[in-house]
Amino acid sequence: MAKRDFYEVLGINKSASKDEIKSAYRKLAKKYHPDLNKEPGAEEKFKEVQEAYDILYDDKKRQMYDQFGMAAFEQGASTGGAGNPFSGAGFSSQGFGDIDLGDIFSSFFGGGARRQQRNFGPQRGDDTLQRIRVPFMDAILGKKVLVPVAYDEKCAKCNGTGAKDPSAVKTCTRCNGRGYVTTQQRTIFGVMEQQSVCPECGGSGKVITDKCPECQGKGHKHIKRDLEVNIPAGINAGQQIVIRGKGEAGRNGGENGDLYLEIVIVPHEFFKRDGNDIHLDVPISFVDAILGKKVDIPTVYGTAEVEIPAGVQPNQILRLKGRGIKDMRKGTPGDQYLHIIVKTPTKVSKDQKKLLEEYQKKEDKKDSFFDKFINSFKR
Repeated sequence: MAKRDFYEVLGINKSASKDEIKSAYRKLAKKYHPDLNKEPGAEEKFKEVQEAYDILYDDKKRQMYDQFGMAAFEQGASTGGAGNPFSGAGFSSQGFGDIDLGDIFSSFFGGGARRQQRNFGPQRGDDTLQRIRVPFMDAILGKKVLVPVAYDEKCAKCNGTGAKDPSAVKTCTRCNGRGYVTTQQRTIFGVMEQQSVCPECGGSGKVITDKCPECQGKGHKHIKRDLEVNIPAGINAGQQIVIRGKGEAGRNGGENGDLYLEIVIVPHEFFKRDGNDIHLDVPISFVDAILGKKVDIPTVYGTAEVEIPAGVQPNQILRLKGRGIKDMRKGTPGDQYLHIIVKTPTKVSKDQKKLLEEYQKKEDKKDSFFDKFINSFKR
């Protein structure tokens, strides 16, 4: 039995908005819902209303229904788009009535029967990645280094053509120089064309009748050499340096890709880096910590005279402004931080011990750090 027009089922016109569709559905669903309407046929009408709403409220299903009617959803086709909506609906490869299959394909997939577009021209080669280890100070100050690399270089003998001479390069007769061949396949949408790489020329559009003796027709040679690379001052671990044209070889005469050198920094024995700041542990004696002292402190740019203040505490941090790493882009330097490590001797001479004992006797018990600590528990 043929189904009624869904617009008629909902009582709306074909230009109805989604809000109008929803409003009509709610009214009819409430009217015919089996729990609210026990009259004969109410359940069937409710199902009909539900089906009409499911299709018309969905934009894609509504477009299919407007163009093909129920033929788009019958014969086992899914309203969700799975399966072939035209299966068993009377369509043939020649069309159906006054409906053009090219238009049908266009409405479904955004275009009529067309070739699959592919690029068969010159293609740039892939980029490559190589990690290099750089000593800590070379990364801070910058340095030119030699880096062993391997890449494909255009053959100087044939200039990358792969042919012995220009007369040895001919247009491929199978694809007529296009680099691809076209195959046709008849489908329910009509005759479809598909492109694939020409098996004769491999997509280059040309064939070589006499290969270059230097590169055996490849057009490039595999090179291993040391490249001089400038390590910029201030570069950090994980950053990359780009070497243009030293990646993988291009295809069909395309340019080489690029080589990316990723920096791995060898740690320093004493200096530690945090962004553009430098951290350094500075060991001093307990006497220098008490009395203070002027000392020459190593920095990444040489030594700097620093006043260790009297009474400096263990693990106290002093800052040397502008003694860090210069920013690669702005040129502004970071800072250097000195972490004070107070060292206590494990052995002392008799004279040193005598002096310390005298100091201990003169120490005011009330100001003793230990006594203050103990007394804090007696409060």
